[in-house]
Amino acid sequence: MKQSEYNISRTREIPERCGLWDGAVWRPVKALDVNCIRPEGSDHRPRTRCKLLYNRQSMFGIFRVEDQYVRCVHNRFQSDVWKDSCVEFFVEPKEGAGYFHFEFNCGGALLASYVTDPVRADGRLKQYTPLTPEDDRKIHRFASLPPIVEPEIVRQIVWTLEFQIPFAVLEKYSGKIGIVKGQVWRANFYKCGNETSHPHWLSWMPLSARNFHEPSSFGKLLWEE
Repeated sequence: MKQSEYNISRTREIPERCGLWDGAVWRPVKALDVNCIRPEGSDHRPRTRCKLLYNRQSMFGIFRVEDQYVRCVHNRFQSDVWKDSCVEFFVEPKEGAGYFHFEFNCGGALLASYVTDPVRADGRLKQYTPLTPEDDRKIHRFASLPPIVEPEIVRQIVWTLEFQIPFAVLEKYSGKIGIVKGQVWRANFYKCGNETSHPHWLSWMPLSARNFHEPSSFGKLLWEE
């Protein structure tokens, strides 16, 4: 049975932000598997895992992807990174309120918003607030691949994407969060590549349709005390 909860441990050491999946900080952290497959995709199903940690100021995460057919052409903030080889983290700090989507392509470019109504209208989310360039500068990340990967890498490779999101960035949109230890948030994690030669859509928690903006599918994040 699919595990629908993930425990986030508090860390005394800030991760190195060098993509070290098996480094001193990340090695002991349990990973979750992004392995629920949408049938609309190709037969390419890259093994994708993610780990999370936190301290008083920030949450930290790292994705590891065993991939193939890797492409990355969007290198600007708020560009269409989901068309590239991409990993995504959607998180709802307060149940029933809005959620954030953080979408990182393999080169480290970010697409992010705070969504308060995910219903589609003319192909767009009905109500959302894009994060600002100032927010982008506060969300640190490390990508193991360069900002542009073109032509597509067709051989099998492993890439990592590591990030740090300050809680203050979230509070700017969601309101006061407070001390997170002991709280329960909701989230989902994704892997996609819409405009690669082998499109695919994977998630941590299963989806009822090929739609990542489905908060009813989110699992639980438990912030350990």
